[in-house]
Amino acid sequence: MIMMTSRQWMMTVAGIAILLALPLLLPNFWLVNIFGRALVYGVVALSLTFLAHYGGFVSLAQTMVAGVAGYTVAIMAPTAIPLGPLAMPYGAAIPLAVIAATIAGAIVGMIAVNTREIYLLMITLALAVGFSLFAQSNITWFRGYEGIRNIVGPEIMGMPFRTPMVFYYISLIVAVLMYLLVLYVVRTPFGLVLQAIRDSDRRTAAIGFHVGLHRIASFALAGFIAGWGGVLITFYNIGITPSSIGLWATVGVLIMAVIGGLGHPLGAFIGALIYVVMDTFASSIIGHDRFNTLIGLVFLAIVLLSPDGVWGAGKRLLNAFGKGPGKPAPKEELL
Repeated sequence: MIMMTSRQWMMTVAGIAILLALPLLLPNFWLVNIFGRALVYGVVALSLTFLAHYGGFVSLAQTMVAGVAGYTVAIMAPTAIPLGPLAMPYGAAIPLAVIAATIAGAIVGMIAVNTREIYLLMITLALAVGFSLFAQSNITWFRGYEGIRNIVGPEIMGMPFRTPMVFYYISLIVAVLMYLLVLYVVRTPFGLVLQAIRDSDRRTAAIGFHVGLHRIASFALAGFIAGWGGVLITFYNIGITPSSIGLWATVGVLIMAVIGGLGHPLGAFIGALIYVVMDTFASSIIGHDRFNTLIGLVFLAIVLLSPDGVWGAGKRLLNAFGKGPGKPAPKEELL
């Protein structure tokens, strides 16, 4: 394992300190609708980044998997409107929702295990769109087009989950835990085998590893991560509808991951923050109908100028400033 430099430790500590202090510095609108929203959507984008960077396959089904968790917690929520037959406390509904997302991720992996590149994109996109259409047409469980409302989340220490500070800190804790989980997994034997499969699945199979099983397990782990994001997004939106897991939501998560940078897990949250800021303010300035054009132009510019996203551009910039005359080039990092 390559240890972080003193500069990286200082930047990490400074970043954590800033994030912890944000509730004291920002109004509730910025705390919930900008940073809180970026954290929860960043968790879903993180699941995509994990599969793309360490597994070598881009899945467009992560929004669908997050939607499985969202609908599961909504169906079981004790405050849901309309109230479902499986209503139970949030303390039981949330873990079951994450388990459902993990299983859904594994099923996606089993379906797509033998596909590559464009075929993988198409089959996962088909699964995502198909699930959205199924939710829209199902009235008994998913309540059709209207969806399920009033999913307000549990009380934390006697305070409603929708309290800005509570929502922000819970979202921050989940995001940090999922981020650390990815950093840990990629250094384990499973993560190293997954990266070997990414580089050459034939060589990895030749030395005795089960390539298909590792791929399915990676999709299940990505489903676990996306499930937490799906639960928090449902709490943020106070409900879930088919449109919240539809085609544009699926493409939006992909845009977040690519803009931030698929080369590092942190890129998912950087991209989510950029996307949320643009979605919040640009649509009111240039009009909502033109937002898609704007985000498309930004996406195109980043892909052309910095294929590894904002994270990669920032890393190159820091290396350029940190490498003075006579100093050796910085060593390549593990992540």
